[in-house]
Amino acid sequence: MAEYQFRATEKKWQAFWEKNQTFNAKDDFQKPKYYALDMFPYPSGAGLHVGHPLGYIASDIVARFKKQQGFNVLHPMGFDSFGLPAEQYAIQTGQHPAITTEQNIKRYIEQLKNIGFAYDWKREVRTSEPSFYKWTQWIFMQLFNSWYDFTDNKARPISVLIEHFEKAGNQLIKAACDEDTESFKANDWLHFSDEEKQKILLKYRIAYLSEAIVNWCPALGTVLSNDEVKDGYSERGGHPVERKKMMQWSMRISAFAERLLEGLNRLDWPEPVKEMQRNWIGKSVGAELSFEVADYQNQEIKVFTTRVDTIYGVTFMVLAPEHELVAQITTAEQKEAVEEYVKVAKNRSERERMTEVKRVSGVFTGAYAIHPFTGEKIQVWIGDYVLAGYGTGAVMAVPSDDERDLAFAQHFNLPVREVVENDKIVNSDFLTGLPIKEAIAKAVSYIEEKGIGKGKVNYRMRDAIFSRQRYWGEPVPVYFKNDIPYLLEEDQLPLELPEVDKYLPTEDGEPPLARAKNWKTEEGYELEKSTMPGWAGSSWYMFRYMDPHNSGAFVDQNKQEYWKNVDLYIGGSEHATGHLLYSRFWTKFLFDLGYITVDEPFQKMINQGMIQGRSNFVYRVEGKNTYVSKNLKDDYTTQMLHVDVNIVFNDELDIEKFRRWRPENADAEFILEDGKYICGTEIEKMSKSKHNVVNPDDVIEQYGADTLRLYEMFLGPLEQFKPWNTNGIDGTSKFLKKLWRLFHNEKGEFEVAEGEVDKKALKALHLAIQKVEYDIEHFSFNTSVSTFMICVNTLTDLKCNNKAILSDLVRIIAPYAPHICEELWELLGNKGSISEAGWPAFNPEFIKENDFTYPVSVNGKHRDNMTFAVNSPKEEIEKAVLANPVIQKWIEGKPIKKMIIVPNKIVNIVV
Repeated sequence: MAEYQFRATEKKWQAFWEKNQTFNAKDDFQKPKYYALDMFPYPSGAGLHVGHPLGYIASDIVARFKKQQGFNVLHPMGFDSFGLPAEQYAIQTGQHPAITTEQNIKRYIEQLKNIGFAYDWKREVRTSEPSFYKWTQWIFMQLFNSWYDFTDNKARPISVLIEHFEKAGNQLIKAACDEDTESFKANDWLHFSDEEKQKILLKYRIAYLSEAIVNWCPALGTVLSNDEVKDGYSERGGHPVERKKMMQWSMRISAFAERLLEGLNRLDWPEPVKEMQRNWIGKSVGAELSFEVADYQNQEIKVFTTRVDTIYGVTFMVLAPEHELVAQITTAEQKEAVEEYVKVAKNRSERERMTEVKRVSGVFTGAYAIHPFTGEKIQVWIGDYVLAGYGTGAVMAVPSDDERDLAFAQHFNLPVREVVENDKIVNSDFLTGLPIKEAIAKAVSYIEEKGIGKGKVNYRMRDAIFSRQRYWGEPVPVYFKNDIPYLLEEDQLPLELPEVDKYLPTEDGEPPLARAKNWKTEEGYELEKSTMPGWAGSSWYMFRYMDPHNSGAFVDQNKQEYWKNVDLYIGGSEHATGHLLYSRFWTKFLFDLGYITVDEPFQKMINQGMIQGRSNFVYRVEGKNTYVSKNLKDDYTTQMLHVDVNIVFNDELDIEKFRRWRPENADAEFILEDGKYICGTEIEKMSKSKHNVVNPDDVIEQYGADTLRLYEMFLGPLEQFKPWNTNGIDGTSKFLKKLWRLFHNEKGEFEVAEGEVDKKALKALHLAIQKVEYDIEHFSFNTSVSTFMICVNTLTDLKCNNKAILSDLVRIIAPYAPHICEELWELLGNKGSISEAGWPAFNPEFIKENDFTYPVSVNGKHRDNMTFAVNSPKEEIEKAVLANPVIQKWIEGKPIKKMIIVPNKIVNIVV
């Protein structure tokens, strides 16, 4: 055949891989392992566009490369298939989310297989499958039945805590627990009722139920996480979100804060992602102290500060509008103003309140606090720049040393007292004259001696809200007896989602599961009506791939010990503080309890950049159905409109396709330039609304999957943003045709030769082997594509059709363009898949230069070039140069004063 038939070839090899299970990982514990993983997608109805496969192609190249190197490669794919979009669609159509989810997954799998990924499809997981979420529920049960021991710095079974309580009460326990946990002795514990004991244990459990301030979205009828809220509106749908107190399941992730922070130092992750996690965890070293509220017995305001040395500069206090003391200490005169302020403030997101530094607002409560050092009365205000979720939800305001406190003081005409001058403390009694560091230490000692405070490490990160008032999520395996939560038995798992008549909250505002008939245990106890959040399944799925069909455990320990954790994880940086933080938390928890042998899930991570769309525009003459070409538009008053990029080629509009694109275009008229309609262009995010989405199916149909794979890598470095331009894909397509022709003669017949290898061809090949191996190990995929092109061009110029050279060539191109390489490998007379053919060994001897061409100068002026073996002795070079007729001509018989020979560099004769 004359030309490469990519459609038939790609279908052939995709069928071969599926039939022979070529990429199925083996539980062969003797081989070295490599685990490559992509962040698994949420299967939306839109399917993939060309931006989505970018990271998948990169991990696929690495997985195929490692397999060729002899590694036992685990490279799976699955679907994060619970979520709000499917539920919203179900609400609109009445169709069960499982049906649309299944349809969407089927579409994704078809598209992924068309691109030729080396996935082990037998290990596919879906978070919405009961066989998967059985183990998500099981992990929740372990979290519920555990507490965090700060003495051992690890999670431990709740049974150990109960033993402590029975022997010594809770007074000597250093545990993560609710702040309002009261102290009790062993005798007290023994006399508590079962209900009282369960209520106390709930204050220690890692998965616990409590009242929390949440992001409530009335339109969606559910709680949203912080990263699902943008500027006070839901990310999905753009609905208003308000801050509200509700009973919620939470996870005590804050107990793991220091370990989550320290663990970042051992990870090969992009520094911006690690920095985002550090900021989210937000470690602060300081002190916590109490201010008594004047005229209120036993009422005090706790504050956390990193600068207790500035205590004498405190001139007022500010509480978060949600602070529990606000309602209790506000005077009757201020009640109306305070309530109005609280109502407005609670509907503003934390992000808005943190970032709007120039906006100043607040209200005086009418109450006063007692300064613990001076005894003077200071006003207590509320202001939305103070967050309930950070520190104690109250600040001691030092306007002389804090910008936001100063802005607040100036706005409301509150006093300012200077306490720091030239990095020393002033106007501060026994702290005056001390450097800041010494003053902090002395102030902490003072508050601890007086019993009004203590040194403390604080973290910005709050416990994670775990429940969602949705239908399409994992049911929580809990029932309620006298309003106290109890776990189901393990043999009752999975607790499957019930049928409901609608996927909406009930008329009473209860979650959709309240619509289910008899959502109770056999004993008649109410089951939990909230479901788990989207991050539940994604927090542990990487371990399920190791053992996806195990019905007796979430992963076999021997298999987990072999695969350990993910060697390469590729996905978007937008998950830095959601999925990545939660999965690290669950991994550390499972490690503490001995279920797994690693305490970090992903050893190396790469964030792929975004492939942006190259938008096209047409210019409609105002008031007419007439479109003017780009370079003529300035002669008219026009409106610029997006046009479907799939009906534009090299910026020229296909007019007939445009007329068929939309009914209103059918009778459109055009003002052309040189007989063509030229469109405008702009680089934007790829989206339906901009009509710049390119479907990979269309690219594959026109050019083939190998062309798509190579082109996406060729666009630029993996981590960078880069624009898609279909016009540029032609060059990659031509390269593959040129590769194909290397193996065929002028008649289009396959023809390779045995025999002696050309040294230049060997050099070109081994330069490519060296570069491509380095590139893959360093994830520089774009430069590999350039290397392939250079090598193929060189071999073409050399008319090289040597079988040994070409066999090694296809083996190094195979991870990038597997279909064509499989076909050529078979044509070369090989059996089986090229992925099992090994990786060619680089030989540095083949790229060494045997000869060197010297520039020869006479009196510093270049006169000729002469080639010698690189190890030629100086005497031989000197003799040959002097015998050269060209050089003799320039010497003109003059005596030679000096002859300079720098080996493998220059020859210069001085006469």
